[in-house]
Amino acid sequence: MAQRRDAGENKRTRLLEELSSESRRYMASYALFNQAVADHLDLHPTDLQCLNLLGLEGTPVTTGRIAELTGLTTGSATRLVDRLERAGYVVRERDATDRRRVLVATVPEKAAELGRMWDRLSVGWHGLFEGLDEDELALIIGHMRRTVEFGAAQVIRLRDGMLDTPEA
Repeated sequence: MAQRRDAGENKRTRLLEELSSESRRYMASYALFNQAVADHLDLHPTDLQCLNLLGLEGTPVTTGRIAELTGLTTGSATRLVDRLERAGYVVRERDATDRRRVLVATVPEKAAELGRMWDRLSVGWHGLFEGLDEDELALIIGHMRRTVEFGAAQVIRLRDGMLDTPEA
């Protein structure tokens, strides 16, 4: 009985090590892909991902919200918005309900242009998941959500100089 448990623990350890290695490959591959897309658009990779996040927000947001979404300081987020505005991807506009607030909105034509590019790049995406049932897809979605949360927490640890402290 103990031998079977040890074999199960060894298999789990091996799978977790393999998951760690494949996660590193996945993240590196995505970072390199993101860089290639950003280069194609003559953007900084962080600026490209900010546009991605703005598209997911669906409505104009403050620079403070951009800082929250990206994990950047407000000063860095302001410089990011400056770059995106110069490149024609966003505009700053006064909030209609609170004229003191400035909102950042994507430029619809540029958003549509980005959408068409993503459509061309994502041909075949759904094919990656053929043969998976709904439970397997839900498992992948859950993993991605937990990974996003984990990554955001690690960004905070890095920015706050807490790398040498145990995780919460």
